[in-house]
Amino acid sequence: MAVEHFDVIIVGAGLSGIGAAVHLQKDCPGKTYAILEGRAASGGTWDLFRYPGIRSDSDMYTLGYGFKPWTNARAIADGPAILNYVRETSAEHGVEPHIRYNHMVKRASWSSADARWTVEAERNGETVRLTCGFLFMCSGYYKYSEGYTPDFPGLADFKGAFVHPQKWPEDLDYRGKKVVVIGSGATAVTLVPEMAKDAAHVTMLQRSPTYMASRPAEDAIANWLRKRVPLKLAYGLTRWKNVLFQMFFFNMARKRPDRVKDRLIGMVKEQLPEGYDVEKHFTPRYNPWDQRLCLVPDNDLFATIKEGRASVVTDHIESFTATGLKLKSGEALDADIIVSATGLTLELLGGVQMRVDGVDVEMSKTVNYKGMMYSDVPNMASSFGYTNASWTLKSDLTCAYVCRLLNHMDRVGMKQATPRLRSGAIETDPWLDFSSGYVQRSIDKFPRQGKESPWRVHQNYIRDLMDLKFGAVDDDAMEFSNPVDVPARAPAAKPVEAMAE
Repeated sequence: MAVEHFDVIIVGAGLSGIGAAVHLQKDCPGKTYAILEGRAASGGTWDLFRYPGIRSDSDMYTLGYGFKPWTNARAIADGPAILNYVRETSAEHGVEPHIRYNHMVKRASWSSADARWTVEAERNGETVRLTCGFLFMCSGYYKYSEGYTPDFPGLADFKGAFVHPQKWPEDLDYRGKKVVVIGSGATAVTLVPEMAKDAAHVTMLQRSPTYMASRPAEDAIANWLRKRVPLKLAYGLTRWKNVLFQMFFFNMARKRPDRVKDRLIGMVKEQLPEGYDVEKHFTPRYNPWDQRLCLVPDNDLFATIKEGRASVVTDHIESFTATGLKLKSGEALDADIIVSATGLTLELLGGVQMRVDGVDVEMSKTVNYKGMMYSDVPNMASSFGYTNASWTLKSDLTCAYVCRLLNHMDRVGMKQATPRLRSGAIETDPWLDFSSGYVQRSIDKFPRQGKESPWRVHQNYIRDLMDLKFGAVDDDAMEFSNPVDVPARAPAAKPVEAMAE
């Protein structure tokens, strides 16, 4: 049986993958493509997570696609609304027929002699092979099969329900129950006020505080603009307003962390009862934006605490008990349900095994190129969003750049594009400059980044816009070539010299 061949294979039918398909259709209309999706439905994160109150922690004017205006009045949208937006985009642009569901990609092998990838996916227990000229990984940054759960002492002794938000039981009834949510990140901050509407009481148990930033769920300026100017113009103006504010706030946090810290803590104090121990429960030990801020739309978490329906405990777990938790302070927390909102397990490229000319690729030994490609790996890009702004801002730019690269290759008659470290080993940093636990647990498995462009990951939308949309695709670091005979096994690349950390 002949193996199907496509110009481009996109892996993942979530927010990034659907966006990639639309960009490809618009900017490279002659290219054939397929989307391989491991699950039985599109939507990625927004279909996977089903916990109460699931919502974005970014505004939809920047999390939405640049080519499709967000028209809902709520800028901080719930999961079902975002899922509908993604699927509506897919339907409007005819992407759905290109999606192959239940195709879990396991391996991808590049042949320089043929200038193509052979992609192997598992479908209902069988291996399906397809080939492509360019591989575009849009599979996100975390493991879909499981979230992160610490090795809690005594967990087996607990007689109540223990759940992780990534695998929320459809039949979990928490009405009138005592609930403990372990964690203080975006998921916990979402769950606590939502579950408190029906639970007897919800306790957010945290080892240490996280910075919280309140903002209205609706963007009044956006809603005002939408009534007075054309939809696309209103969307574009709001998008830029929010981009510039995000950049200003992030830069202020880097340059004047104490001033930003005082302002954030002051805003929390304004929302909580007088005398509340903000120092203990809402004052982190690190500087703002060393970790991602938690968004509190319409002050819902603080209102729930003020009303007495939820509380915050800052302590460490000594062990689980039959009826709840024993803390290191000696305090006991009774619980009918314990939710482990303890984060994600990072996974690069969906865990796909990569080979180039018969040699396994150790991604941790590669160096990032323009935040999307990797040294010595031909014709492959990945979509990875910002840590200090909305994911889609970067994924939109990545998609547009990939299309520019493909069109350039066609114009110059080249079939292979490979980032190369021309000067050999370089001094590098970790790919992400983030102190969050979920990042630090896995960062050693990720590629590195260099000190200068194009090997640097810039968490800066305007800089990336100029570089990826208007900058040259044929810079000195990109090698263009055509198929040549290669040895059965090419010699392994020299390890990259890592900066001492």
